[in-house]
Amino acid sequence: MIKSLTAQIWGRRDAKKEENGCLETSLAPEEAQGKEESSSFSSRTMKRALLLTGKPGTGKTALIKEAVARTKVRGGGFYTEEIRTGGIRQGFRIITLGGQEAILAHVNISSPYQVSKYKVDIDSLHRVGVSALHQALKESNLIVIDEIGKMELLSPRFREAVTQAMGSGKKVLGTIMLNPHPFADEIKRRPEVRTLLVTMDNRNEVMEEVLNWLAEATN
Repeated sequence: MIKSLTAQIWGRRDAKKEENGCLETSLAPEEAQGKEESSSFSSRTMKRALLLTGKPGTGKTALIKEAVARTKVRGGGFYTEEIRTGGIRQGFRIITLGGQEAILAHVNISSPYQVSKYKVDIDSLHRVGVSALHQALKESNLIVIDEIGKMELLSPRFREAVTQAMGSGKKVLGTIMLNPHPFADEIKRRPEVRTLLVTMDNRNEVMEEVLNWLAEATN
């Protein structure tokens, strides 16, 4: 009797996690990966926001860029790319889907804001990144946010733009930090959000799911 009741309780908890579409925020990455990969879009209601998460270097940005390039959905927003000199990472730049660029963070700029060894240019984030999100909210069917990470989350204006995008009724495709963070965790728990854990081994499977999701956006 006790074993049966325990199984029912855990069953309800697992069901609730799947409904939230945010498995990796409450499970170990290995467990989250297994559960996400065993699911399919055809077996659940499509969610408006799809956010990729995972460790650095797993190709989340490259995956989103490729997926967007292969779709006919009209998108707006921005990507974040590394700045390297002699193979050594020196910082990060913002690149909008419209082609505008700005330095987000660098080891050789002056700023009161810092994450790790990188000084963060909040003004450039506002001028290029946040502006691109506001424009996408007005003009685009798909909003791209890469990424919802520590550097970007230093800005209240960026957090506000992310919240507006999530509540806009439009499709949102982005990346979000894997480690715990109050705002990022709140976004992951939103009912319209689904997260996918990206690893070095499951890129093709994730790409297929993202493309399926984008195809649904055009219907």
